[in-house]
Amino acid sequence: MRKILQYNVIFRPETEGGFTVIVPSLPGCISYGKDLAEAKKMAVDAIKGYIASLKKHKEQIPTDRESFFSSIEITKTPVYA
Repeated sequence: MRKILQYNVIFRPETEGGFTVIVPSLPGCISYGKDLAEAKKMAVDAIKGYIASLKKHKEQIPTDRESFFSSIEITKTPVYA
């Protein structure tokens, strides 16, 4: 039976175009694509490579099955000298 692993990813638009993809639960797992479709494909490839390395080194494979993302807005306060 195939085990399905779930990962949260952050797609950050870059000023020069394209998207950087960050996988927070896999430290250092970062990829890039020239558009969202390519960025997602590259992220999948990066995650698979990361997991293969964890397996090779007999390390635990984390997932994001129980976690989620949310946004929090912070109001900037004036800075006084």
